[in-house]
Amino acid sequence: MRATVSKSLLAQALGAALLALLLVWAASFSRPWHALEFKTFDLWTAQAAPLRSPLPVVVLAIDEPTFQALNQSWPFPRGLHAQLLDRLHEDGAAAIGLDVVFADPAADPAQDAALAQAVARAVAAGIPVVLASAREKVDSASATLWTDVLPLQALLDAGARHGDAGVQPDDDFVVRQLPPGPGSFSAVLAESLTGRPVPEGAPGFVAYRGPRGTYDTRSYYQALEPGLLPQGYFRGKTVLVGRSALTASDLQHSQADLFNSPFAALGGERLFPGVELQATLLDNRMQGDSLRPVDERWSIALVLLALAVLVPASVLWHPGTVAALAGALAGGTLLLSWGLFTCAGLWLPPLLPLTAVLASYGATALVAYATARRRARETRAMFAQYVPPEVVSRLIAQPELLRLGGEAREVTLMFTDLASFTTLSEQLSAEQTVEVLTGYFNAMTPLIHATGGTVDKFIGDAVMAFWGAPLPDAQHAEHAVRAAIAMQQAMEPLVARLHARGLPGIHMRIGLHTGRVVVGNVGSEQRFSYTAIGDAVNLAARLEGANKAFGTGILLSGATAAQLPEGIALRALDDVIVKGKTEPVRVYTPCADAEACRLSQAALDAFHARTWDEADAHLQALLARLPGDAAAERLRGRIQDARALPPGAPWSPAVALDKL
Repeated sequence: MRATVSKSLLAQALGAALLALLLVWAASFSRPWHALEFKTFDLWTAQAAPLRSPLPVVVLAIDEPTFQALNQSWPFPRGLHAQLLDRLHEDGAAAIGLDVVFADPAADPAQDAALAQAVARAVAAGIPVVLASAREKVDSASATLWTDVLPLQALLDAGARHGDAGVQPDDDFVVRQLPPGPGSFSAVLAESLTGRPVPEGAPGFVAYRGPRGTYDTRSYYQALEPGLLPQGYFRGKTVLVGRSALTASDLQHSQADLFNSPFAALGGERLFPGVELQATLLDNRMQGDSLRPVDERWSIALVLLALAVLVPASVLWHPGTVAALAGALAGGTLLLSWGLFTCAGLWLPPLLPLTAVLASYGATALVAYATARRRARETRAMFAQYVPPEVVSRLIAQPELLRLGGEAREVTLMFTDLASFTTLSEQLSAEQTVEVLTGYFNAMTPLIHATGGTVDKFIGDAVMAFWGAPLPDAQHAEHAVRAAIAMQQAMEPLVARLHARGLPGIHMRIGLHTGRVVVGNVGSEQRFSYTAIGDAVNLAARLEGANKAFGTGILLSGATAAQLPEGIALRALDDVIVKGKTEPVRVYTPCADAEACRLSQAALDAFHARTWDEADAHLQALLARLPGDAAAERLRGRIQDARALPPGAPWSPAVALDKL
C-alpha cells in the first residue's frame, strides 16, 4: 500500500514539475526573461573584471577638455587629425586606430590631402593605420537595405585599412556580444598588429576588463600640444582615437558614440564610450579570451538534473530537507555559472536552470502540501480513535481552543508502564514488537475513553492519561480508578496470548494522583498538543514507578482516595514524601480483601504510634493471609530499622519517594 501511494505521489509531483518547467520554457522566450539574463551577465562582469589589461593601449578621448582646449567644434578639421598622426608616428606608436568615419570629403580639399599624407607617412614607417567604416540601414516600403559607409578612397589609397566599427547592443543598449570578424574594426586592427588573419567563428561575448577609464586614457589635445605628455609616451603602444564626450553640444545633436555600461549593475558609471569599447574588443582579439557561450544542452542537462533530484526527494524526504536541497541546487547553479565565467571564460546563463530548480521545487512543494493536507484529514480521523469524541467535537465547535495557553483545573492523572517489556522486545522483531504494542494500546485506550478519560500521549510502552479535562467531570477520581482496575483485568488475555506463543509475560504498573494542573495546548506556535503540566503530573509518574517497591499493579495517592466512593475498597500501604515537598502523601492500592485492608490500616496506625510490637503483629497476620506480600515485608523492615535507632534519634513515619 505504501509503495502504491508513493508511486502515485511521485507521478503527481513529476506531472506538476513538468508543467512548471513548460511554463518556464515558454517564459524564456520573452523580453523580460532576456533582460534578466542580461543583468546576470552584467553582475558577473562587474564582479569578475580584473580592472586592468596587459595590452599596451592608449585611448585618446575626444572629450570635454579637448573641446575647451582646442576651441573647436565637431567635426574637427582633418588637418588636426593629420597633426595627431604625425605626432604618434614620430613617437613610435605600434598602431593607430581612428574610431572616426571619414566618409564625406571636407569642404577644403587640402584638409583631406593633409590627412592622406599623414596616413601615408605613418604606413611607410610601418605603423598600421585603421579607420572606421560603418553600415547604414535604409528602410523602404518594399525592403530593408544595408549600405557600407567607407572612408574616403584617398585615405585608403594612402595605405589605411578600414573595419566596421558597428556593434550590436542589446535592448538595454549594453554591448555584450563580440562583433563577428574578420571585417570588424577591432579584428582588422588585431590583424594589422599580429599579421595573422582573425579566423571566422561563432561570435562570443565581450570580456570586459573594467569600467570606463580602465585603459590608459588621455585627452585628444594632450597628444597635440607639445610638453603635455613625455617624449616617447606612445612608443610601442596601440593608440585608439575616438569620441568620449558626455555634454558637448556638438555631440548632443549628433549620434554620440556612447553605450550603457554593464558595470552600472553594481552602481558604477552608466555610460561607456565607444572608443573604450573598441579597445576592449581589441584586447579580447589579441588575448584570445573572449567569453564563449556554453552549449545549450548543458542548461537542459541541469534542468533535468533538478527534475530528477527534486521530484523523488519531495516524496521521500522532509519538506525542510527538500527546501535545503532546492537551495543547494540553486546555489550550485549560480556557483557553476560564476566558476565557468571567471575560471574558464564560459558564459552559462544561470537563469534557466535556476528558475527550473525553483519552479520544480515550488510545484513539488505544492503537491506535497496538498498531500499533507489530505493526510492531515486522514490523521484527524485516526486521531479521533484515540481521543474521546467529546474532545474532537469541542475543538471542531470551538477552533479558538487550538491556540497556545491553558487553564488551571483539578484532574486525576494516570501513568502506566509495562514491566519486563524490554526483555520481551529483545526476543521479538521490530514488526512483532509494534504488533504487541498495538494490541496493548488497542486494549487500553477504549477503557480510558469509556470512562471519559483523555489519552495525553504514548511514551514508548507507557500511556499518560487524565480525567476531568477538557470536559468537566465531577467524578474524575472514581472514573480514573475504575479505568485502572479494568485495564489490569484486560492485561490477563494479553499475557495469556504471549504465553501461548512461548514468550515471557509482562505486567502493567499504574500510578494515579489527583491535583490541580494547567491543561491546554502547550508547545510552540508550529507544533503543540493538548496536555497537562504541573507537580501533580510528576507525582502520578513517580507513583507508577513506586509500584515496584510495593509489589502492586495500581498505586494511588491519598488525594485520589479521598474522592472515591465507599464502593471502591482500598488498602493503605505507607506514607511517602515527594522530593521538594514536606507533607507526606499516603498511598493506596485497590483491594477486594476487606480483612487485608483492615490489617494494613491497623499496622500503619501502630507504626505511626511507634508501638512496634503491635504493628509487627498486624503485619504477621497480614502475611499469613497474603504470603510474600511485598508491601508488608517492606514495612516490617522499616519497623526493624526504627527499633535499631538509639533513644532520642530523629524518626519519621514517612519514607522519601525517590528512595523506593
